[in-house]
Amino acid sequence: MKKNYLLFFALAISMGIYAQSGTIMISNDAQSAGRGGTSIGVFNSYELMMSNPAGLAFVKDASVDVGLSLMQSNLHFKNTINDKDGETGHSPMPNLGYINKSGKENSKWTWGLGVFTQGGMGADFSLKNELYRAQTFELNSANNTYYPLKGAYDLQDYHSKFAVMEFGPSVAFKLNEKLAIGASLHAVYSLMEFQMPFGMNPSIMQGAPMPGLTFGQLFSMDPSQGGFGYQEVNASANMSDLSTISWTGKVGIAYKPNAKLSIGLNFNLPIALNFKKGKATMDMSKQFEDAMGRAVYGFYQDPNYSGVPLQTALAGIGANFAQMGIDLSKGVVGEYDLDLKMKMPLSIGYGMSYQTSPKFNIAFDVVWTNWANAFDKMEMTMTNGTNSNINTMIGGTGFSFDFPLKWKNNVTLKVGGEYAFTDQFTYRLGYAYNSNPTPESNVFAIFPAIVMQHLTMGGSYKISNKFLVNAAVEAGLNNKLTATDPSDVQSEFSGSTSELKTLIGHLSLTYKL
Repeated sequence: MKKNYLLFFALAISMGIYAQSGTIMISNDAQSAGRGGTSIGVFNSYELMMSNPAGLAFVKDASVDVGLSLMQSNLHFKNTINDKDGETGHSPMPNLGYINKSGKENSKWTWGLGVFTQGGMGADFSLKNELYRAQTFELNSANNTYYPLKGAYDLQDYHSKFAVMEFGPSVAFKLNEKLAIGASLHAVYSLMEFQMPFGMNPSIMQGAPMPGLTFGQLFSMDPSQGGFGYQEVNASANMSDLSTISWTGKVGIAYKPNAKLSIGLNFNLPIALNFKKGKATMDMSKQFEDAMGRAVYGFYQDPNYSGVPLQTALAGIGANFAQMGIDLSKGVVGEYDLDLKMKMPLSIGYGMSYQTSPKFNIAFDVVWTNWANAFDKMEMTMTNGTNSNINTMIGGTGFSFDFPLKWKNNVTLKVGGEYAFTDQFTYRLGYAYNSNPTPESNVFAIFPAIVMQHLTMGGSYKISNKFLVNAAVEAGLNNKLTATDPSDVQSEFSGSTSELKTLIGHLSLTYKL
C-alpha cells in the first residue's frame, strides 16, 4: 500500500514536468523562487534541507511549511518532415517541511523533515517518422514488375516521463555562534517511462541466418550484395513500470560572521537509479514491412522474374526468411523484462547573502553539477524475450543497449534580492542562468532539458506573527537547440531543432510554531 501512495504522488508531479537546471529545479520554495532560486546562503527556510542543511542552525523559529508549484511547459520540434508543438503539460509539484527548534534552551541542534520534488522531465509528441508510412506495391507496366510505394504517414507517439522526489531528515549543529555544519539523509523515489521508435545499429542483431553471416550484416549489407542496406534498424519501443527507491546525502557548512553576511557551502552526493523489473515492448513490424518492400524490389531486379505475380514473389521471399529461421506468421513483436541504470549527479554549491539595510537583502548562488558522469548513458538490459523471430535475429532471448546521452557538466548562476516595503510585505526579484548540459549531438524531441535563462519575481505577506504566505512566478525563457547531422541518438534527429520554455507559479505557506 505504501508503494502505491508513492507511485500516485510521483505520477502527480511528473505529468509534463521539466526541471530548470538540466533535470533539477532551481528552487524548492516560493521564497527562494522569487529571488532567482538563491538559497544556499540564505538561512530562513525549510528549503535548506535541499540546498544547505547547515543553514537550519540559523533559522530562528520552528515551523511547518507547505508548498506547491505549478509548471506549464511548451515544447516544439522540427525536422525535415515535422514542425510541431508538443502537448502542453501542467505539472503540480508539492513540497513539505518541518523544522524543529525545540529542546533544551540554547540547544546547538536543529533538525527537520521534508518531502521535496527534486526534478524530472517529460514530453508528449505525435510525430511523423519516415519508416512509419503506409506501404503498397505498384505494378510497373513498362516491365511488368512490382515496386514498393510509400503512402501517408502513420503518426507515432513520442513520450517520456521522469520524476525524482526526495524525503527524509536533516540535522544541523552549531559549532559556535558563527559556524554550523549540517547533513541530510534522504530516500529517493524515482519513476520513468519511455516510448518512441527506437533506432539501433544493425550490429545488435547477432543471430546467424547462415554460417558466417549475422542478421546485422544482412540488414546492413548493400542490396547489390543481397542485403537490405540499412544503417539503422527501428523498433517501436514502449518502456514502462520502471520505478526505484534509492538514497542520497547532502553535507553543508553555514557561516554567519555578523548580522549582515551569510555564507554557505553545500555538497550533494550522486544518486544511483537502478530501475528493475520494468516492462518493454519492442515492435519491429514496420521495419520488417519495409524490409519486405526492399526484398520485393530486389526480387524484380532480376529480369528472369519479370511478369511473376506479386503473391508468388512474396511467398518466395517468405520461404527465404523461413530458411533463416524466421516464421513471418509469428510476427515481430516481443515483450521483455527491463532493467535500466542511470544516475542523478553530484553537485557542489556556494552561496552568500548580504543585508545591505534592515529592509534590503541580496543573494548569490553558484552551483557546479557533474552531469558528464551521471548522464553519460542509460544502460538498458532486456531479458526473457517472448518472440521467437526477434530472439533468432538477436541471437538470444535478451540484449543490452546503451542509450547515449553524453551530457556536459554545467554551472548554474543565481542572483536575487528582496525588499521589505512594510513589516507585512516583502517583494523579490531574481535571475538564474544555467549553462546548457545537453550536447547538440544528443538532443532529441522528448529529452530537451535546454532552458538556460530564468526571470523570477515574487513576494511574501505576513498575515500574523505566526502565519506567512509566499508566492512567486518563474519564467524559463525559450531556448532553441539544433542537433548535429548526424545525430548520435538516431537518424531522424539529425539536424532537427528542439525548443523549450516554461512558466512556473509557486505558492507556499509558513506557520511558525
